[in-house]
Amino acid sequence: MITESPSVYNAYDFTAQVGKTASEMRKPAMFTDAPHEECGVFGIYAPGEDVARLTFFGLYALQHRGQESAGIAVSDGRTINTHKEMGLVAQIFDERSLRHLKGHLAIGHTRYSTTGSSHVINAQPFTMHTLLGPLAVGHNGNLTNAASLRRQLMERGVGLMTSSDSEVATMLLAGLEGANWDERIKGFTQCVEGAYCLTILTHDALYAVRDPWGLRPLCLGKLGANGWVVASESCALDTIGAEFVREVEPGEVLHIDMNGPKTIAHNPAPRSALCLFEYIYFARPDSELQGQLIHQVRMELGRQLVHEAPVDADLVVGVPDSALPAAIGYAQESGIPYGEGLIKNRYIGRTFIQPDQRLRQQGVALKLNPLRDMLAGKRVVLIDDSIVRGTTSGPIIKLLRKAGATEVHMRVSSPPIRHPCFMGVDMASYPELIAYNKSVEEIRQQIEADSLAYLSMDGLLRATGRDPQGFCGACFTGEYPFNVAEVGKEIFELTSG
Repeated sequence: MITESPSVYNAYDFTAQVGKTASEMRKPAMFTDAPHEECGVFGIYAPGEDVARLTFFGLYALQHRGQESAGIAVSDGRTINTHKEMGLVAQIFDERSLRHLKGHLAIGHTRYSTTGSSHVINAQPFTMHTLLGPLAVGHNGNLTNAASLRRQLMERGVGLMTSSDSEVATMLLAGLEGANWDERIKGFTQCVEGAYCLTILTHDALYAVRDPWGLRPLCLGKLGANGWVVASESCALDTIGAEFVREVEPGEVLHIDMNGPKTIAHNPAPRSALCLFEYIYFARPDSELQGQLIHQVRMELGRQLVHEAPVDADLVVGVPDSALPAAIGYAQESGIPYGEGLIKNRYIGRTFIQPDQRLRQQGVALKLNPLRDMLAGKRVVLIDDSIVRGTTSGPIIKLLRKAGATEVHMRVSSPPIRHPCFMGVDMASYPELIAYNKSVEEIRQQIEADSLAYLSMDGLLRATGRDPQGFCGACFTGEYPFNVAEVGKEIFELTSG
């Protein structure tokens, strides 16, 4: 049996989308030019614990990976209860909603849409009844063969309610042959292609699934004597007091129940291809990935920039928040003082109230405010982690100049982004990418910096300290780890099948 909070369908105003084009529906969040987050997944098996509350705090730690919707599904051994809505974790859950989520195993999800637009019907986890009992699925990533899988399901007479590839994954799991969930989930991994990490909840077990390339991160933790946790990042384990055990391996399927975790399948690709943007931007700085603290790697990105693109200046300033470690590293290696020249309003992008025309013209000033006393009369090195469309770099540079900076030299702690991502990151299309058809000098002129330099691919790989064959850097090089089809967020809304 599955029950779902009735309030889930009251959290989104569908009428606000009437008349909008697909491109309008997929515009980036207000005043941001960063590549948008993927999703965060969390799962827990912990008899005797308040798993709904622990999942809430786990999702809270993963909020940076998706701010459009969130949900929790809990099993008590017989039934699965679910609550999900649009918005932030703290807006969706309260004591009353958590009180109804009783059980000893759960999964949770925070979403940023990649395939399937930002509607409440696309919120996760997806739940359904099957002949094997209730099923709930949380998915991070992008299935590159989702369109063909969707058509196959429809040809078999399966009705689909949403425009999400995650629903396709759920329906596929429910419809595959197999006497038990172990068999069906192993069969699932043979059918799907692309980037995916899944947490799967049945009435009595938790599953963790990572794609063969390991494009998205997933880790395993231990909670107390009998509890086990899986999460997109180790910071979620820290938040609930779980001990990091190891990363889920590429191509691995974990079955977790009263007997603990058991690997039921392990079929890795010829090489791993972890997304490099986890190191550059996505992961929280206090998370560990492949044995390295993200904060330390980002500082090393800044140090590498000094050797590749030194400049005479008086002050190093980072664009908050993800570029701050790289700015600190640049300052330490160059000997140029580091200072907080920009203060970020961390809440302006989280409101559903849109600014009027006058405020919209303020643009970046709504989100960032310069510290004039720090900047006046200074030659500034401005560090950012990436430039995607180029829509905020220019306004930020103007802010610094208006605050009194005499020179602004921009340094970017990643290579130019010349290619879109088809594997679970909303990173714009070719025409929208500023570096796709512009040289570095042309970009410099457009953003009106005194100088501009990007970190090289070699410098980026040196900073990670890992085998360069173990990463996906397709957005920089155009070399995808496998064949991809260009799949937009609204592809299923814009086609009839």
